[in-house]
Amino acid sequence: MNYPNIYIAKEMICEIGKRMYNREFVAANDGNISVKVGENKIISTPTGVSKGFMTKDMISEMDLEGNWNGVGMKPTSEIKMHLRVYKENMNVGAVVHAHPPVATAFSVANIELTKPILIENVLLLGPVHIAPYAKPGTEEVPESIAPYCKDYKGVLLANHGALTWGSDLMEAYYRLESMEHYAKILMYTNKILGSKNELSKNQIEDLKN
Repeated sequence: MNYPNIYIAKEMICEIGKRMYNREFVAANDGNISVKVGENKIISTPTGVSKGFMTKDMISEMDLEGNWNGVGMKPTSEIKMHLRVYKENMNVGAVVHAHPPVATAFSVANIELTKPILIENVLLLGPVHIAPYAKPGTEEVPESIAPYCKDYKGVLLANHGALTWGSDLMEAYYRLESMEHYAKILMYTNKILGSKNELSKNQIEDLKN
């Protein structure tokens, strides 16, 4: 894996944090972001800070065991689930957690985002399952998401929000955007129009070839 420059990565975390805040994917101090910047080093958003108002000096640095080296502010209490994604999938370079309203509503309603209705989502995101409920900040959360980290690109957290990952921060963030967009389309077709045309298995296979 080619790791990003740590200073540029901190700037990108602040930029993505602002995008998440401006798009109302997070409110108040919600959400967290991490980026892998070395074989045994990640940086992450701090605890208790709005993602719309972060500065580079706030960004935490730690190893893949979660040991904070004192740089920046104290890391998010939800870093455990980020660390588990990196442990389960060596190809992951960044993880994003937020509460996008529509996707989060699906997690609360216990409805998975698995219907193949959009070409872009089939190609860029794939099915999104719901991990069992787990208390935030505990070891229950990483255990609940572990089964999804290798074969999927994101997961909904029951009654909590969304988690996406990617080879770099932009890919992880775009998957979050894509998840929320997909959830909106599914809500419109299911609850407003009352009809949807799903892609067939042959059409899906053709798209992937």
